[in-house]
Amino acid sequence: MSDAAIFPLRRDSLRRLLAEKSLAALLVTNEINVSYLTGFSGDSSYLVVSSDRELLITDGRYTQQLAEECPGLPLAVRQPGIQLVDYAAMAVSKLDFPSIGIEAEHVTIAFYEKLRSAAKGMQLAHTSSLVESLREIKDAGEIAMLRQAIGVAESAFIELRAGLALGQDEKRIADDLEYKLRRRGATCSAFSSIVGVGPRAALPHGRPTENARLGDFPLVLIDWGARYQGYHSDLTRVLVAGKLSPQIQSVYGVVLAAQKAAIDAIRPGAVMKDVDAAARRVIEQAGHGKQFNHSLGHGIGLEIHELPRLAPGQDCKLAPGMVVTVEPGIYLPGQFGVRIEDDVLVTEDGCDVLTSLPKQLEECIL
Repeated sequence: MSDAAIFPLRRDSLRRLLAEKSLAALLVTNEINVSYLTGFSGDSSYLVVSSDRELLITDGRYTQQLAEECPGLPLAVRQPGIQLVDYAAMAVSKLDFPSIGIEAEHVTIAFYEKLRSAAKGMQLAHTSSLVESLREIKDAGEIAMLRQAIGVAESAFIELRAGLALGQDEKRIADDLEYKLRRRGATCSAFSSIVGVGPRAALPHGRPTENARLGDFPLVLIDWGARYQGYHSDLTRVLVAGKLSPQIQSVYGVVLAAQKAAIDAIRPGAVMKDVDAAARRVIEQAGHGKQFNHSLGHGIGLEIHELPRLAPGQDCKLAPGMVVTVEPGIYLPGQFGVRIEDDVLVTEDGCDVLTSLPKQLEECIL
């Protein structure tokens, strides 16, 4: 199947979902969802999908690009001088649907009011995560892109690690990693890379600084990923740059054991909260339950954080084609933090760990 052939199939999947929800149509305003359904790589565009119609609402900047990326897709092209939300409201009102779904998380109150005013007699139905639910299951092409994004991230990290030296500050390390990712074909980092030396590794989302330097403490945590052709990877490794204390060795061993327990629990039909619990149980039994203060993992794809979620309270089941991070951590404020993260594909009979960087403690010594 060609790359272009997948997009009409995705829109057909959405149509089946709309029929299940008794919706005549859906107005897709999340640009990432528009891209997923059409292949369009631009912005400032909305998509309408109904049982027998589709319309991409865009502007004149993109007509040539759309002809190349989305041939045959009907367009409504706004002209200069009119705002996209005003034009979209007018275009939707002319379609004369009895009802239309709107992506509640991605529509402002102002746009909603304009739609309601322009589309009198058309019921506006709030929807949540319809397209996102389709994106949970990756097709073969998406899995290939995720593998590429992971390969770029791992290759850049291997080169970075080889050049690390005592005295380098966190920001320099993060900047070097960004450069190496781009040199390997990444558009950019999947997110702002996290580099935390010693006590700063206890900040799950700490920003790199020029004050903390490699060697100030025998541990540095690096959380990074690559954005490659729209798809994201997400990894975390801890490196050792000095003499390890028994406490660090113990905490690292607990986190690694927790991650293994979670990965062993990943299979089709596994309940997401149970996978989270498999890791959380190991950490709690070691006496660090309160220091694991985030969910176990999340989906990756066109966004760095997307469905599904491996977290307490998540009762949905894993299915083949889902790709999730598995990233347990223990954070001791003022001392250090340890997190180990890999990207995992749910397969027909279990799972496949897509990331391959070493993570045994003895393999992480610089």
